[in-house]
Amino acid sequence: MVKPFDPSDLKTILHSKRANLYYLEHCRILVNGGRVEYVTEEGNKSRYWNIPIANTTTLLLGTGTSITQAAVRELAKAGVMLGFCGGGGTPLFSANEIDVEVAWFSPQTEYRPTEYLQHWVRFWFDDALRLEAAKAFQALRLDRIVRQWTKNHTLADAGFDLDATRLTGALNAARKATAAAPDNTALLTEEARLTKTLFKLACDATDYGDFTRAKNGSGFDPANRFLDHGNYLAYGLGATTAWVLGLPHGLAVLHGKTRRGGLVFDIADLVKDATILPQAFISAMRGDSEQEFREACIEALVGSESLDFMLDSVEQVALDLGRRAQ
Repeated sequence: MVKPFDPSDLKTILHSKRANLYYLEHCRILVNGGRVEYVTEEGNKSRYWNIPIANTTTLLLGTGTSITQAAVRELAKAGVMLGFCGGGGTPLFSANEIDVEVAWFSPQTEYRPTEYLQHWVRFWFDDALRLEAAKAFQALRLDRIVRQWTKNHTLADAGFDLDATRLTGALNAARKATAAAPDNTALLTEEARLTKTLFKLACDATDYGDFTRAKNGSGFDPANRFLDHGNYLAYGLGATTAWVLGLPHGLAVLHGKTRRGGLVFDIADLVKDATILPQAFISAMRGDSEQEFREACIEALVGSESLDFMLDSVEQVALDLGRRAQ
């Protein structure tokens, strides 16, 4: 007799090496023959599509979806982060203790490392060290933007004609302001200022024209819709990073005063501007559909090893500052 398929029997694929991030809508997720599948209806026929859960980091469930208890159990065994959201992955739905604008449900296993949590809490209660952690996150974010925006053949081939001199000047100014920031409020102000500058650079690089950032209900402006959509993909990776390292979402270093799940926002910021922002304007100018934009973002996130970078960055901050706090 053939033993039924069990994800826990598989050789574990590290989250940083997993290739898939899914958004599903108008389907049913269930277990069929030992595999987790989603079912779509086409007339009188049902079509079953396999979800490779052992190679998946995050599963976003949009409008018109349902999921069985058995499917949730198998996803948890494979360590897949599950999020309930609205159309396109952006409107928020229900909340729980770890919510960050999407109701994130992490696999319930206590067999995760505690090393990083122990280092994190050593420095987290020290205001000065927590500010240093926030600055370290911002410095890593700036370095990531340089690597992803310059000498990037994919962006250049897509028509992203960047003024590298202006970008360098903006990032150098941001580094100085970040290093000199006396508190979190100043850091958040600098973050917003730089992001506004990056929007302008992206508009000019794609000939987008006038642009004003408007979140949640951004009307018919495609760049705004794509930014909302893509950012939630980054939040999924941020939630995955925090879960893999065993860090509670409430132990934020920058966004914690206004967001209960602020640590996910802190982590997602490491890659949002670097990867999602330029793709949003490129896709808007090309007239991409939501699905085409999502596929382009996932390809860029996977191709640039964004989850590797997020895990390595958070590990580095936790260990460096945790040891200093001893």
